Amino acid sequence: CLGTSILTDSDSFQDVVVKIERPTYHKPFLGGFKNRITGVEFHNAGSQTIPKTRPDKGIQLFCRETQTVFEKNKPQQTKNTTSTQMTKIGLYVSNMTDKLVSPGKYLTAEEYHKRRLEAVIVLQTYFRRWHAINVVQNLREEKRLRLAWEAQEELRRKKEKEEKLRREHERRLNPKTKEDFELLYHALELWKQEETERINRTLTGAERKAAFCGLLEQEAQLIASIGRHKLNADEENQQKATLRFLAKCAQPKRWKAYDGKITEMDTQYTLRARELFEIYRSISMNDIPKDERIDVLLTLRRTVKEHECKLTWEIVELIDREVDLMSREVKECNLEGLRKRICTLFLQYIKTPKFNPEVARILKVPPDPLKLYKNVNFCHSCENYLPSTEFPVPANSRTIGRCRLCCKLDNEARQREAFLKHKLILENLRKSEADYQDDAKIVFLVQHQDLQYMIENIWGCQSALSACSDLYELVMVRWDKQREWSPWNTILLTKDEADAHLRLCNLQEAYEAAFIHRIKHKHIRAKNYFAQIPAMASFLHRSDNQANAN
Repeated sequence: CLGTSILTDSDSFQDVVVKIERPTYHKPFLGGFKNRITGVEFHNAGSQTIPKTRPDKGIQLFCRETQTVFEKNKPQQTKNTTSTQMTKIGLYVSNMTDKLVSPGKYLTAEEYHKRRLEAVIVLQTYFRRWHAINVVQNLREEKRLRLAWEAQEELRRKKEKEEKLRREHERRLNPKTKEDFELLYHALELWKQEETERINRTLTGAERKAAFCGLLEQEAQLIASIGRHKLNADEENQQKATLRFLAKCAQPKRWKAYDGKITEMDTQYTLRARELFEIYRSISMNDIPKDERIDVLLTLRRTVKEHECKLTWEIVELIDREVDLMSREVKECNLEGLRKRICTLFLQYIKTPKFNPEVARILKVPPDPLKLYKNVNFCHSCENYLPSTEFPVPANSRTIGRCRLCCKLDNEARQREAFLKHKLILENLRKSEADYQDDAKIVFLVQHQDLQYMIENIWGCQSALSACSDLYELVMVRWDKQREWSPWNTILLTKDEADAHLRLCNLQEAYEAAFIHRIKHKHIRAKNYFAQIPAMASFLHRSDNQANAN
């Protein structure tokens, strides 16, 4: 409550009690103004009457705005009253700043849109010219890069071919491995066939027989020369294998730590093996001075005298004999046999675990003879009992034939075929199948004889696409890369063609129907050949079931 006095008459006041009701709701702001000088704000007055409460119906009600609202926007322009002043009697208006405005040519809507279209065409012309220049420049750059890549690839192929020919020439001049001698015998057979054809074509009668006798003598001389090369190569390869064996014994212990670093450690056994390896390499050297040779022999004598046995006594006796002969100025050519005996006996000394404990880790343990009885086969050619690993068994073989050595001798004497190219193709095929990591099995059952039959009799020793006949450039890959490789799921292509083939997703769209039919026909021929092999029959039925399911 608030007490206040109000004026009732001109001279009297009356006290009145005013009851103030505090609003229970927030009074809305209805506008107002502010005095700029004093800063006092004045608000527009609002009614203090409490809104009438609605009767409670016992149901909770909510207000909802209508969703059917129609909005309409209409622009309005206010009037702007203007006036002009003209020269008249009693008033002069200067016209120095006036402008003379004359109406231009009137454009119809058709002419306006036509001019806009012409402007758009000009813009499109310049844009398309700019875009065409960029496209041509990109194509020119791609062409330049493509030509450079093709030139580089051609140069690489040329270098690889030259290197391959150089290696083949080197292998024929200085054969060292079995494959080298296979190539040499194969070249001899090709030369013999060419000479035989030339003699049959050009000579007749007694001259022909004499030419054949001369050819036979030349062939015998060449075979003898190859045999001498083979003996020298075997001796050299044996010496290299011995040095590799001793170097392996002398290597320190190695292991990889958690941080990836390799840790090496020498033990007393590895140090002993390294000492013996250095001595053996020294006594095996030729053309060394006499004083150095005597020092090496004395070092060897002190080393072997650490152990007393029949072997060491013989080595010491041979060393003393060589030192005595060298002191008598005996020629070195007469000491070669003695030096070879010393090297052989010392190598036997090194391979004895009692004198060189580290060698026991590398020497092959002789198998139990009782176990060998179940795994021994008889070779009817050389009439020897050999382990089963000494017999090459092709996939289509039903019995155990000749051993590897007899097959090799028969090939050198009769056919003189070179299997190096087929072995390379099979090796590359097995590597590519191992990269798929889908548990491929058939490729590891196929031998190089089976692959040779497929390449020569089914695929004709040429690529299915380009007819390239260079076996060094050909590889075998899967026809359908989603299925395991098999003789009935393969194709013979060059390396570049194989890379492009394996990138294909749909063979039916990539190749013509006639080409696919020809490949399927080759697959049927391979199936008919390998269906006779019991080991391949189960894989053949499984592949047929998969094909039917697909």
